[in-house]
Amino acid sequence: MYLGLDLGTSSLKALLIDDAQRVLGEATAPLTVERPHPGWSEQDPESWITACRAVLAELGDLSGVRAIGLAGHMHGATLVGAEGRALRPCLLWNDTRAATEAAEMDDDEARTVTGNIVFPGFTAPKVEWVRRHEPDIFAATELVLLPKDYLRLWLTGEAWTDMSDASGTAWLDVGARDWSDDLLARSGLSLAHMPAATEGTGIAGRISAACAAATGLPEGAPVAGGAGDNAAAAVGTGAVAPGQGFVSLGTSGVLFVSTARYSPDAASAVHTFCHAVPDTWHQMGVILSATDSLEWASRLTGKRAAELTEGTLKAPGRTLFLPYLGGERTPHNDAAIRGMLAGIEHATDAAALGRAVMAGVGYALRDSLDALRATGTPVDRLLAVGGGSRSEHWLSMIATILDLPLEVPADGAFGAALGACRLAMMADGADVSVAATPAIARTIAPTPKLTAAFADGHARFKAAYAPTRTL
Repeated sequence: MYLGLDLGTSSLKALLIDDAQRVLGEATAPLTVERPHPGWSEQDPESWITACRAVLAELGDLSGVRAIGLAGHMHGATLVGAEGRALRPCLLWNDTRAATEAAEMDDDEARTVTGNIVFPGFTAPKVEWVRRHEPDIFAATELVLLPKDYLRLWLTGEAWTDMSDASGTAWLDVGARDWSDDLLARSGLSLAHMPAATEGTGIAGRISAACAAATGLPEGAPVAGGAGDNAAAAVGTGAVAPGQGFVSLGTSGVLFVSTARYSPDAASAVHTFCHAVPDTWHQMGVILSATDSLEWASRLTGKRAAELTEGTLKAPGRTLFLPYLGGERTPHNDAAIRGMLAGIEHATDAAALGRAVMAGVGYALRDSLDALRATGTPVDRLLAVGGGSRSEHWLSMIATILDLPLEVPADGAFGAALGACRLAMMADGADVSVAATPAIARTIAPTPKLTAAFADGHARFKAAYAPTRTL
């Protein structure tokens, strides 16, 4: 058996498969996010351990597990002290408090080495924020770990990470696939503060005796390097060859395409990261609030998010929504921008608001698609994944806005948790062919008669950014 653990923002998911990739068991444990101040987003790392214990107990007999793979939300700054415990809550990927630090760090050297803008959500500026505002915590820090790698520390007692996750720290030389001594020194850190870095398919620790006794996992079972959540989802959806990609409608929204070479364009706010498999990179456009925007609308209207996505596709109305509830990444790199709801009229009801929110997320993804294409990356068709992909209405709208067909997998046993399982298989000796594309249930085609109407809506959306930013 192979075990995949996917540490998400709102839950930790476990997937158990056999060597034919048949699902043997699944379990999920909820997680909560704390937002003590505007722009802050934190999580207690010990809650990840509690959730991991819970899902492993729910899965039952784990004695037949040959290898474990890890996936997790990226960029989180988990500061670990001498006893191997977190010194403070983890600053999460959508925490924007370090905007000032990021702007100071985002210079030509950083962009040249990392291939990316230094975004406020990346790890390095958040650690710099801690250095300036919580100097005692920074002084006591012996390791800086990404979230999934804190789980690994508990599982194995060893400090490792993988190339895809490390790419989002602003400390990795993404082209060379190695830590940058110079960038670490600028943060007051050294290689001693970093976990060892390996490919996602490599062995990065083994289950310790203590963890085996506590969980029933076999002592000595290898733990794969694993991946950041999006690279893991790519492995789970089979997007490992150049040109393959997906659009993810999760808490955040992602448009992801695998590439054969390292070809960054930092100024576009497109992410260029190492993939989870060797000698491969990927590019992403990232928006910070996808299904999060629907959840916001749900709280506002008192209707379930699923209700707000009901209906059939029609031309966009006057109501316009900008989904910048906590800032934005691609293409704006703007931590200060906030959302906007415009064009409200007497006829605007919950259904109209729901359509406007769905369209706003779709327009933001179109911004990412345009940014990826501007770097020379071809995008012809995409797999649709994430919780939002359960809505046929929303997928039809996004396919029309992107003017691209969206392929919907036949079942739900794919994505980051399956990607973690597949990386475990590769760490156990399998080749990359285990990362096959899942069976496709249907293809959602654009609606040609509405393409022009949504193109006009996207033009209005783009025009609204500048005046919104000045308010």
